[in-house]
Amino acid sequence: MFSAFARAFKTPDLRRKLLFTLLIMAFFRLGSFVPTPGVSYEAVKKCVNMVESSQDSNNLYQLVNLFSGGALLNISVFALGIMPYITASIIVQLLTVVIPRFETLKQEGQSGTAKLTQYTRYLTIGLAVLQSTTLVSVARSGNLFGNCPEKIVPNQGWTTIVIMVITMTAGTGLIMWLGELITERGIGNGMSLLIFTSIASGFPSSMWSIARQSEHGTETFIAVMVIGLAIVAAVIFVEQSQRRVPVQYAKRMIGRRMYGGTSTYIPIKVNMAGVIPVIFASSLLYLPSLLAQFQRGKQSAWAEWIDRYLTKGDHPIYMIIYFALIVFFTYFYVAITFNPDEVAENMKKYGGFIPGIRAGRPTADYLSYVLSRITLPGSLYLGIVSMIPLIAFVLINANQNFPFGGTSILIVVGVGLETVKQIEAQLQQRHYEGFLR
Repeated sequence: MFSAFARAFKTPDLRRKLLFTLLIMAFFRLGSFVPTPGVSYEAVKKCVNMVESSQDSNNLYQLVNLFSGGALLNISVFALGIMPYITASIIVQLLTVVIPRFETLKQEGQSGTAKLTQYTRYLTIGLAVLQSTTLVSVARSGNLFGNCPEKIVPNQGWTTIVIMVITMTAGTGLIMWLGELITERGIGNGMSLLIFTSIASGFPSSMWSIARQSEHGTETFIAVMVIGLAIVAAVIFVEQSQRRVPVQYAKRMIGRRMYGGTSTYIPIKVNMAGVIPVIFASSLLYLPSLLAQFQRGKQSAWAEWIDRYLTKGDHPIYMIIYFALIVFFTYFYVAITFNPDEVAENMKKYGGFIPGIRAGRPTADYLSYVLSRITLPGSLYLGIVSMIPLIAFVLINANQNFPFGGTSILIVVGVGLETVKQIEAQLQQRHYEGFLR
């Protein structure tokens, strides 16, 4: 990996792309520390320090704060981070299965994809307005940091509130534009790299807090590093694993030319769903906590039950529900993203078949069989990796943003692998030696 980066910096064209990407990432991190107009930055820092020192394990806002690189709790210009775009992308992707118009656009190729991307942008802005309004309301009420007595928004007039909502929404739009700039002029997928930047920026502080707050700081730090490297190696191994279904294309005579007769394969990854099931499960478990927050101060049995069992990540009931939701959403997401009937129909159309399997319905049934069998270890793998921060919280009293596990390690490793592959592919294009030297 390091040799690929070294060779890339020696190539002028790739060096410009890498430097442009790093510049955008640095600008993105700078916006995470610029406070939103109307917010008392000193009060925010005091409340953040109080929450960190109290080791509050409430899962509320954890996922959004992770994807924003800590900008959410700082109530900065980029407080919402990339989360509205992720949510909009998932919604549009799910709607392609429900709405025939979206499914038609998906099948139209580049023009249809451009139209779906435009819908995703509009939905991102709408979600940003909704989420920024919610964040401002929670910050005004004082519930963002729990029992913090500091007044985060000193001036609570309507003008200040409108300016804060517009600023945060504009910040989300700017992040979306920066991600598209990286995709067009830089290296890798822009949105994925911005998420990577947000999560990776929290690694040093997470490791420092583990070393500082543990009784045996140095020993715990070394143990966490060793375990972390083992987890990263295991994640890389599983992310690269795939089941290759062989496909043979029959020879066809078109005019005076012979086509086909080639052998290839359908790569079915062990983890086809990626990190989406973890996001779905975390978001679904976030909703009961949000509803229970409106019942604080009232005698409500269901709200007390939620506060006791579904807001603390170290409780066994929370862990069991979280694991079960990840397994369920893995099967659900794989079922809507990989259509065996469509794949079998395309293979039949172009004269392809799986050796030993008849074309058409038998091929679709065989692909469904393989997919259901390979999704089981993939879902268990996602559940186990996502449970690592919760187990670490119980064993070493680390916070739930434990760096080597959960959503963070899946995204960091996945984006890192894809970016390195793109760099190596571009290096091969520019330094291809061929058979003759």
